[in-house]
Amino acid sequence: MPNRKAGVKTPEPAVKHEEDLGALFKKTFGAEPGAMLPLKGDGSTRRLFRLAGAGRTVIGAVGPDKLENAAFVEFSRHFRKEGMPVPEIYAVDPAKNIYLEEDLGDTTLFQFMQKERSGQDLPESVLAAYRKTIDWLPRFQMLAGRNLDYKFCHPRDSFDRRSIMWDLNYFKYYFLRLSKIPFSEQELENDFAALAEFLLKTDTSNFIYRDFQSRNVMLRGGEPYFIDYQGGRKGALQYDVASLLYDAKADIPPDARRELLEHYFKAAAPVRRIGRPAFMRYFHGYVYIRIMQALGAYGLRGFYEGKTHFLQSVPYAVRNIEWLLRHAEVPVKLPELTRIFRAMAASSYLRQFGSTKLGLTVRVSSFSYRKGLPADDKGHGGGFVFDCRFLPNPGREAKYAPLTGKDPEVVSYLSGAKEVGVFLAGVYRLLDPAVENYLSRNFTDLMVSFGCTGGRHRSVYCAEQFKKHLLDKYKLKAELRHRELDGASGDDRRQ
Repeated sequence: MPNRKAGVKTPEPAVKHEEDLGALFKKTFGAEPGAMLPLKGDGSTRRLFRLAGAGRTVIGAVGPDKLENAAFVEFSRHFRKEGMPVPEIYAVDPAKNIYLEEDLGDTTLFQFMQKERSGQDLPESVLAAYRKTIDWLPRFQMLAGRNLDYKFCHPRDSFDRRSIMWDLNYFKYYFLRLSKIPFSEQELENDFAALAEFLLKTDTSNFIYRDFQSRNVMLRGGEPYFIDYQGGRKGALQYDVASLLYDAKADIPPDARRELLEHYFKAAAPVRRIGRPAFMRYFHGYVYIRIMQALGAYGLRGFYEGKTHFLQSVPYAVRNIEWLLRHAEVPVKLPELTRIFRAMAASSYLRQFGSTKLGLTVRVSSFSYRKGLPADDKGHGGGFVFDCRFLPNPGREAKYAPLTGKDPEVVSYLSGAKEVGVFLAGVYRLLDPAVENYLSRNFTDLMVSFGCTGGRHRSVYCAEQFKKHLLDKYKLKAELRHRELDGASGDDRRQ
């Protein structure tokens, strides 16, 4: 006989669940299913099957959590009545924790994006799919959510202080403790309390989908259908927008995020006009908490459960944090959490999970020493700065003075000077190992600046040549800025 420990329920065998689903299918449609194929699982404990028979296919779900099952079934029925594109629920057997739902196909928004995307930017076909997806979000939040019976919410009916603290501690215990980032427990708890208090100052009376991201959007006939909203509850509008636009592995570029955020405001206007300043005051705070919740999930599934593919999303989440530190402001002081985020952004360990390659961008610039060193808008501390003032100076000659280091005459002058060639060869010898090291460590940013007296001739030429060297040798992305040619006046006549 099998060994049963007192008080411990032995899990039912998988074959029993398949028999139960087959019986429910026959009871509902009057025929045995001719085939039952298991589907690839997600991060939850549910098991999904595709059942075929009686001229149709349906999805059969086995969910061990009765309350989660009830939330999904009741929300689905409600949203269908409200005209939302969600799966129809065909049959439910609560006693056996199973149900049958409409088969929406195999293509998620995330899979469609992967298929259509060939580089970092999103093609128009993907942006169009995201816009269609966003068109439905305000309707979920502010229309379909109005008459929802929130008693079915699981585990809570609102994203309140307790829910927020659950997510923050989920991040702390399942991810941060294993990330090799030291922290002060008390100071971090102080920041968590301050962040929760701040987030709850905005309107939290709307429905939030809770997991509104590209893997939970199915595309059928080019139109979006929505699944996995069983964690929905009352909360702030900002949360779902943050979930979609900062979905780590979707890796939406900043410009596309801005465009899609604008589209959200337009989509919401016919439902209810949203005050932009008030929305944006809290938006990035919700972005941070969503990223932390996701990192907690990656840690739980990856570190604790050994599902290492979840850790492949970590470098993308870290890059999102890095971007937020540079470009976003949360109007509440969070000193310990900010320090932790900066340490995460600088961590080689966190950037090397899986085979994820984020891509290195080298920011090359020219500048005039008379106007100071170039500012580091990425917050990394600057990078490399090379002084070109000892090189032969074409700016001293009247015929070259009005020109720049991009003009053919100046290029010819400097490329013919032996000292310039020796200098650039030394730059390449010094920086090539740095570039290769950054690529191997999955770092995303390196700043290299060339300065001369006026920032128009020698520094411009050297910056142009270094960018060409990077493209020729490494085929990586290089951003080039000539600070003094972008509006400031100046010449290069003095050494």
